[in-house]
This record gives sequence, structure tokens and C-alpha cells, in this order.
Amino acid sequence: MTDHASKPRPDPNSLFPLADHMRPDHISEVYGQEHLTGPGKILSDMAARGQLSSTILWGPPGTGKTTLSRILAKSLNTPSMEFSATVSRIAEIRAVMQEANATRDRCHRPLVVFVDEIHHFNKHMQDAFLSFVEKGDIVLLGTTTENPAFKLNRALISRMQIFELRPLGDSHLETILDRALTGIRETGIAVADLSAEAAALLIRFAAGDARRLLNGLEMILRLGRDAGTPIQAEEVALLLQKKVKGYDRSGDDRYQLISAFHKSVRNSDVDASLYWLHRMLAGGEDPLFILRRMIRITAEDIGLADPQALRICLDAREAYDFIGSPEGEIFLTMATIYLASAPKSNSLYATEKRMQQVADRYGNEPVPLHLINPSHFLAARKGAGRDYLYAHDFATRTTPMQTMPAGVPDKGFYSSGEFGFEKTIHERIQFWREQKMAMERAADKKEQQKED
Repeated sequence: MTDHASKPRPDPNSLFPLADHMRPDHISEVYGQEHLTGPGKILSDMAARGQLSSTILWGPPGTGKTTLSRILAKSLNTPSMEFSATVSRIAEIRAVMQEANATRDRCHRPLVVFVDEIHHFNKHMQDAFLSFVEKGDIVLLGTTTENPAFKLNRALISRMQIFELRPLGDSHLETILDRALTGIRETGIAVADLSAEAAALLIRFAAGDARRLLNGLEMILRLGRDAGTPIQAEEVALLLQKKVKGYDRSGDDRYQLISAFHKSVRNSDVDASLYWLHRMLAGGEDPLFILRRMIRITAEDIGLADPQALRICLDAREAYDFIGSPEGEIFLTMATIYLASAPKSNSLYATEKRMQQVADRYGNEPVPLHLINPSHFLAARKGAGRDYLYAHDFATRTTPMQTMPAGVPDKGFYSSGEFGFEKTIHERIQFWREQKMAMERAADKKEQQKED
């Protein structure tokens, strides 16, 4: 009788880290970004054609930025390099640039450079890429969780395409969860099912983040539970050691809560404003997302009734950026209390809307000749600057000179409110109007005397 060696039992640890093993290899397997990766969409077309310009992928963690960058880089079938901005230094960037020159000489093609978390590079390090991107010596692929408008140099982002990735919806997370469990079982490893409630809890815990979902699943699978006994929600909650808040960053919840926050501040309800703020923070919302809305509120709903509101919010953003979470979140609380308790005015908002209409209606009116500088002989010959009145030559620091084009009859674009500093603004505007009217009356009287 011959003894046959038993087949080795698959080791579950060989699949960990699960998030890395489950990373898609093809753009069609990337879930939740159909606006970019669906049939006929821009990233799918780029991958299919093997043509790509320098690109920034911007979005929350776990939405597929790194995966998409690697898929796009592979689709070009050209030499590529990958490094992380969190650990790289300027010397490594210079080495990349040297390699780019060598690749151009050797292959007559640009080097694909993938930089993960590119917002961690300072201005000097970002500037090092500029000339190479501009000349086409490299195709720069960058990923960032931060708004490029705040974190990247304008000169660099003006040379790159920016695509925004969205948090994954529950249906996408369900698909990824099912795909992960199926993939594990196909390796011969028996794993327990999750009850419907346990799966729902894990998806809520993920909050739109596929990596967080798979990391949570990995923690559950490391328990080594009997495959015949489903894992229950209570076990998942205990294992995650985190109360899962009812907040979905994938769409409706995010924009409903930020809208509720905005309207509570507008309504000067400090308690409600604080409640919605901390609902979002507890749900894992990006504090910078909230701060951006706060900065908008300072103009839209407070304006010149309290100009200090803008300074408070900008300082809160800088302080949070310096300290980070969770300690820095107290500055959002500070700014929220200030905004909610500040005097309110929508005068700036109304003025902005009106001026857009005015600019469209009278957008072709010429600059009055007396306001044009006689900077060259042609302008001087036409009479540019003639009859210009210098306000500081007058005791009241204003003149009766007309500075509005003659073809614009509208007046009173800004109507100040009655609260806070806007009362002072109103008084200032009224003062200048009265001074001009008095000077115009005096000029008319003098002209009449000449005629008499």
C-alpha cells in the first residue's frame, strides 16, 4: 500500500493584505467611477488608445486612484516609474528627471511617472516637474486626496488634466465584498459567510472607501471562524471597535448634511450648526470639505455685515491644516460658532448675481476717454487722460467726474443690509453720494451763472 501525501491546505494569510490582492488589473473592474471608466468615457478611451496626458486623480481614500493610475500607466506600454510623495525627496525627483532624459533618447517616448499622494510635495519639489511636463519628457500621473486648487501649484495643474473620483456607493461596496469572498473561496480557502446585517454594518463602516471595506473584511477573516457558521453583526461591531455612524459620504447624506449645516448657520442657530458639524465629523467627513463651505458662507450669508468672518474661517483652515485631525477639529467648532452668531446679510450674493447680468448686458461699453492713461502718443492725440480729476486734489477726496460709461444707465448695484458693519458701509456709501451730488449742484450753479 502506497501512502499518498495529503494536499496542502491553503493558507489564508497568503491572501493578506487583502486590499492589495483584490486590486483590479483592468479598468472595467474598477467600480464606482463609471463617469470616468464606463464605456466611451474619458479614462477608458485613454487606456484603450494607449494615449495619456499628464493627469491628476483627485478623490477620497479608497476610491481607486492608485489602481487607475497603475492601469493607465500599463496601458501606455512605455517605461514607467512609481514613487510616493510621502517619503520621496528632491534628490529622487532629480534622478527621475535624468531617467526621463535617458528614456527619451533611448525609446523616443516619454517616461510615465506615477506619484502617489502628490500633494505632500512642497512647492519647490512640484516645480521640479514643470519643465519636463511642459516639454512632454514625462507623463505625470498624480493622485491626491486634497483639492488640487489648494495643494498644487497653479503652474503645474494648468499643464495637467484633473479628474475627480467619487466615494463608492453601497452597491459598489456590496459588489466588491461579494467579489472578495468569491475570490477567496476560489483559492480553496473556506471562509464563513457574513449575515446580511453584518455585511451592511461593514459597508457602513467603509463609508465609501473600498480599502477600508477590505481591511475590515480582513480583520474578520483573521478570526478563522468555522465556514459553516455565519458571522453576525454583533461580532463585526465588536471587532471593528468603532460605532458606525449613519453617514454615507457617497452622495445624498453628504450633501444633505452640509446643506443642513449651511442653512442652520444662515438661520443663526448655533446649536443646530454645531450638531450638523459634528454629525459630519463623526461620520468621517473631510474637514476641508466643511471648511470650504464655511468660507463660502462668509460671503454668501454674512458678507460685509461682519468682514471678520472670512478671516476667522481662513485662520481655522490654516490652524486645522497645521495640526490635523482630531485635535485640529476644534477650530471648525470655533469658526462655526462665530459664523452662526454673526450678523447676516446676503447683499454681496445679490450684488454678485446682479453684476453678472449687468456685465452681460453692457459688456461692450468703451472706457471713458478721460479715464485712459495717455501712455503713448496715439492715446494722447485722442485726448486720453484729458479732463481727468485726481480725487486727492479735492478736500472731500472725491470729484464730480463720471467714471461709469455713458451707456450704462443702471445705478445702485450694491444695496447694503441693516445689520453689523453693513450699517457703516451704508453710511460711507451715502456720504460719498452726498458729496458728489453737492459738487454736481455747485458745478451746475457755476455753469448757470456763466450763461446768465
